[in-house]
Parts: sequence; structure tokens; C-alpha cells
Amino acid sequence: MNFQDALVDTSPIITQDTIVFGLLMAALGFVFYTSSKTTGFWQKFYKVVPALLMFYLIPSILSSTGLIASEWKTVEDGQLVENSSSLYFMASRYLLPAALVLMTLSIDLKAVFNLGPKALIMFLTGTLGIVIGGPIAILIVSTFSPETVGGAGPDAVWRGLSTIAGSWIGGGANQAAMLEVYQFNDDLYGGMVLVDIVVANIWMAILLLGIGYAARFDKWTGADVKSIETLKKKITDYSLSVKREATLTDIMVMLGLSFGAVSLAHFGGNYLSAWMEGIDSISKNIYLSFLTSQFFWLISIATIIGIILSYTPVKKYEGTGASRIGSIFIYILVATIGVKMDLRQILENPWLILVGLIWISIHAGLLILVAKLTRSPYFFMAVGSQANVGGAASAPVVAAEFHPSLTTVGVLLAVFGYVVGTVGAILCTILMQIAAPA
Repeated sequence: MNFQDALVDTSPIITQDTIVFGLLMAALGFVFYTSSKTTGFWQKFYKVVPALLMFYLIPSILSSTGLIASEWKTVEDGQLVENSSSLYFMASRYLLPAALVLMTLSIDLKAVFNLGPKALIMFLTGTLGIVIGGPIAILIVSTFSPETVGGAGPDAVWRGLSTIAGSWIGGGANQAAMLEVYQFNDDLYGGMVLVDIVVANIWMAILLLGIGYAARFDKWTGADVKSIETLKKKITDYSLSVKREATLTDIMVMLGLSFGAVSLAHFGGNYLSAWMEGIDSISKNIYLSFLTSQFFWLISIATIIGIILSYTPVKKYEGTGASRIGSIFIYILVATIGVKMDLRQILENPWLILVGLIWISIHAGLLILVAKLTRSPYFFMAVGSQANVGGAASAPVVAAEFHPSLTTVGVLLAVFGYVVGTVGAILCTILMQIAAPA
């Protein structure tokens, strides 16, 4: 398929972010209200479908029906103009770091580390699944559609798939590094971005659905969840011990602290990324490319500020709902991620999408196998996977659904993903090049 832009207007019905934001908030309110029902249809419905999945799925349906969109094209004066919604940027750059600060105020870092090595084992298993999944997917698809995974020179599909490997192990910075290293044809790159977004979002939906069956999964693997439950109980008990009705002053102080921290994180992130960019030994080193990413520093600094505040009297604001406010920000982020999932895009290049689906299936299968062998709980599997495939924007989302106190686990693993992302992506690319048809 030719991925070069055609002069086709793909505008959704609603393009104004102000209207879209209102629709997303209405959807969140609807899910919260219906999921609170203890009898009737909705009570039965949410026993099967987790509320968090609906926060994600409803915006996805709105996007797939053409009502709203995260990106679209308009034709102006015979030229194709790229347009995009700013809501995801707002949620990921403003609300996510604020949520990380609020949700780590009451964290017990020692207790987090006491969770043991299984979180890291599952993360590295997820990384291995991406590394070997790419070449295996190429081998499978090449048996019936070699042209889908073939190509030569800058058009070679394995070069494009290297950018997906960078994204799924590390993040945007690692993805950009792979594009630079392997010089994939820019005109075809849009197809790879499509596979990245569609497959990653389908997988996130499956993980969210699985949260409702986490207890059954843990029973099947024989997982010991004592350390997780201990941490959750410790934070819950602390929250109850300092719980009081929040005043307007409390709420404003919490918002001031969180968004003040976001301001510092952006300032520090801009400075540090620019500083790293100016150091040749770093900016020209593909293995350290993540250090030039503003988003990497933004998330890291916000988390560090939250952890530092957890050792101060500010920690008591957990009793006035700090993590609840953080959770609101996370749910808004989930909704904006859902908008990015347009199921119609699957039809644009089904064979290439199939490569991605096979790839992610191998990643998933390996995670399930190792979870069974190591008796790891669903929490570690889900967060370890999202720390790879989703990165710092979605790993905390999945972790927070289990308990706000576990958000830090998702962040730490996602940050680690930036470190190993480029190395893992290069190894995966070498294997994909070998597997690709001549």
C-alpha cells in the first residue's frame, strides 16, 4: 500500500477541543454513575467489563464512528493540512505529571522495593517478547504475503518496524532514534506509526479488560500477592488515619503543589533536555538518545518531587483526597488515549496490522508463560507489559487501577524502559533484517 498522503479530507464531525473535552467528561461521568449501581443491568455489566476499559472504549467508539478524532487532514487551497487535537498533549504533559505528584505523596518507597524482583522480571520478559516477536512475525507473514514484509533499501519494511520496536520497548525518543539510525523512507513512515498506535491501543484494551479477571489469573499462576496487599493496606491505613473533610483551602493547596511541581518539572525538563542535546557524546549516541527527551525528564522530575514530598508533612494531604484528585487526572488521560484508537484504521493496511498483532501476541504469550513459571501476579504482568508497549503515559494508568500507591511501580519501570529501549530495539532490528525475505 502507498502511504503517501492523498488529497482527502478526513475531518471528524467535531473538531473543537472544547466540545470534545465536554463529551469525554460526560462519558467519564456516565461510566462512574452506572458503575456505582449495586443492582440491575449495570451491576452485571461491570462484573464482566471493567469500568476503566469503558473510560477508554467509549472515546474509542466516538473516534471510530468519525464523531471526533485525535488527528485528521483538511484540504486548504489544494494543499493537505495536518490537524490534531491538543487534548492528549494537555493530559499527558499537564495532568499526568500532576497526578504522579499527588499519587506519590503517601508512597512508602521502601515498601515498593519490598515488592521483590518479579516486577522487573516481568518487565524484562516483556522486552524479550518484543525483541523476538518482531522477527517471528516477519517469518510468519512472509510465508503468505512476502511483499508485506519485504522491500529493499530505505523502503525495506524491517527498517520501518525498527521504529515500532523502539517505541514498544522505550518510547518516543527511542522510536525517533531508530528512524534516524535505519533511515526508513519518510513517505512510508506513516504506515508504521499507524501499526504502532492501533496495535498498542488494542493491547491496552485487552490488558484493561483483564483487570476484571486479575484474581482468577493470580489463582491460576499461584501468585503470592501478599507484598502487594501489604503495601495497599499500609497506604490505605495511613490515609484513614489522616482522613478529614477537605476544605477549599486544602484543595487549592493540593492543586498548587501538584501544578507547581509540574511547572518545575517542565522547566527542569526543558533545561536538561536542551543541555543533553548540546553534549555531542550524548546527542550523537543512539543509546543515550532518551536523555534528550523532554518527556523523559518531565515524568522523572515529577515523580522525584512526589517522592521527596512523601518525606514531608505534605504527605498528610493524602487524608484530604490527594490521590483521588490524581485519579481524576488519570481518568481524563485514559479518555484522551481512547480518542487515539480509531478502529477504522485497521482496514487501511490489514496485512501490516497483522504483523503487529502477531508481534504483540508473542509478547503477550511469553509474559503469560513466565508469569505462570514465576508465579507472578497479573499486576506485575500488566504493568510490566505497559511499561514496554505503552511507556510512561500508560503504565501508571494500569498501575493506578490496582491502587494509587502502586502508580510509582509503573513509572519506575517505564523510565527503565527508556534506558534499555534503544539497545533492545537494535537487537530486534538485526533479527528482523535476518528474517526479512530477500
